[in-house]
Amino acid sequence: MWQSRFGIKLVVWVLLNIAAISSYASSNAVELPRQERPDWQQYFLAQQVSGTIVVADLRQPQLLVYNAERAVKRFSPASTYKIPHTLMALDAGIVRSPDHVFPWDGTEHSFKLHNQDQTLSSAMRYSAVWVYRELADAIGAARADQYLAKLAYGNASVATAEGDYWIDGELAISAVEQIKFLQDLYAERLPFSAAHQQLVKTLLLNEQGEDWLLYAKTGWQGKYGWWVGWVELPAGPVFFALNIDTPNRLDDLPKREQIGRAVLQAIHALPKETNKP
Repeated sequence: MWQSRFGIKLVVWVLLNIAAISSYASSNAVELPRQERPDWQQYFLAQQVSGTIVVADLRQPQLLVYNAERAVKRFSPASTYKIPHTLMALDAGIVRSPDHVFPWDGTEHSFKLHNQDQTLSSAMRYSAVWVYRELADAIGAARADQYLAKLAYGNASVATAEGDYWIDGELAISAVEQIKFLQDLYAERLPFSAAHQQLVKTLLLNEQGEDWLLYAKTGWQGKYGWWVGWVELPAGPVFFALNIDTPNRLDDLPKREQIGRAVLQAIHALPKETNKP
């Protein structure tokens, strides 16, 4: 079973948080007290990029925002769309487990880890775009349009003149809207089965410590990039959605997590030792 792939520590941690998640799921959505954080500009300046980050800290609770104007501006979701896209594929019965295999056709891609057979788990972890192109073809534009409308995901558009609609097309979502979507996924309020939402959450698990779990997904459109997710803590979840401009393209990609981690560490949502090169 796919559940066996996760360690005992994670199982215990999840069991300990069932009550907290259930309580959060049953509560009505409320407007969080909002606080601007102009001091977070230092983290963007240190990396020499422009961007925004929105943090919904349910420990307080409060909504923390740097660059409020950009926070409500919609951008292509790029590979952060793999989160709802996976839910669609599961709901449509196109895939049924994280171990579903997608055979590689031999086409060489710029990211080496894409040049191999993929499972649903690895496609999410390595952000294998070709897998999700196959899923998009299987789902179809009409059904995707219906799913997006039910989700109220950004502008819910599958229109595109060319390329993938979630990268090159009209589909767009703001950092604030990303936060709302992640909160609904966390609480299993999305219009999909609880089992499918739970499965997708396990696919997003990046790291874990003694008393924290980090769930996250990156995205890159070419001109800008995303890092979205949440940290599960005993006192409550901390959701985040960051996007930055990437004028230096690949050279700028590590800056997404570097900035995001710096912010999360500053509010004690992640320990310092999680810094990555």
